[in-house]
Amino acid sequence: MTHSHWDHIGGHSYFRKLNPEVRFYARENYREELERGINSSVRFRFQYFFGSDFKNDFLIDFKPDTMVAQRTEVSVGRTRFELIPISGGETTDGMFIYLLEHSVLFVGDFIMPYMGAPFLEEGNIPGLFEAIDLVADLNPKHLLHGHEPLTRIYNSAGLLANLKKHLAWLYQETLKAIRNGTDRETLHRQNLIPPLLLQSPCMQAQPYLVIRENLINRLYDQEIGYWQPDRQGMDHLSEKELSSVLTYYLGLSEKQLEKAIKNMVKNGDHELAARTVTAALVQYPESKELARLRENTFLKLREKYQEFNPFKFIIYSEVIGHETPQLK
Repeated sequence: MTHSHWDHIGGHSYFRKLNPEVRFYARENYREELERGINSSVRFRFQYFFGSDFKNDFLIDFKPDTMVAQRTEVSVGRTRFELIPISGGETTDGMFIYLLEHSVLFVGDFIMPYMGAPFLEEGNIPGLFEAIDLVADLNPKHLLHGHEPLTRIYNSAGLLANLKKHLAWLYQETLKAIRNGTDRETLHRQNLIPPLLLQSPCMQAQPYLVIRENLINRLYDQEIGYWQPDRQGMDHLSEKELSSVLTYYLGLSEKQLEKAIKNMVKNGDHELAARTVTAALVQYPESKELARLRENTFLKLREKYQEFNPFKFIIYSEVIGHETPQLK
């Protein structure tokens, strides 16, 4: 078995006990990524991301039998595998697994749309481009990703090669905008569409749009310091201080805030409604109607992002404690 990211290795000790013949292969630098995950602030989200049974011990005690530093061929029975280290777009310890005779390439999460976990300082866009070039050179008949939706969306070497052209354009346009002092919100509202994408929109639109927001966010995070062009980060106002604008300075009553939030939701301004209702509840913590509006607002956000941004879906679910039952 191989390790491509720290969220995939839980319970490896269980597999060892179940079958002593199982061997684990990992990149030689796997420990760097493991420690980044273990020591990160993502710990408080483990329950909603990995389930209530998740234990940090699943990560801490992971130890591979074999570490891979270069392209390595392994035979299991009569099946040959080639293990190919990559830097990838998500983590530095990525590794492709290529079944040569079957022309099947296991690519893991190398093109995970978030460009690394949003909670961690990782993500390597040039590394993603290099990995796509490698996929194109191997040109396998079948690509298998670490998540089923990615296998459907990024389903061929040819599609990835074309997508790289669009993402490279987005990468350069984002860098140019950042260096011209454009703030992140303005960048997103520019609706950046590569000229070449318009020539083949049916094939490439979804793969591009799934990753666009996150590529901009990751690159912006990597290029900009903690004082941003729009002055975000220069102050450290608390939620209580910001919420005081609504009542102490603007004099809005509970009923007026309720009406405003309902209008925001009705107009589809769900993110704005979420911010406002959160602030309103700081001022009116006992309000049952505001609490109801908060739940409704985050349910709308879940609906909005459920098809193409599961991380947002998970976090919005966590905010209101709204779990999705397991399919039977």
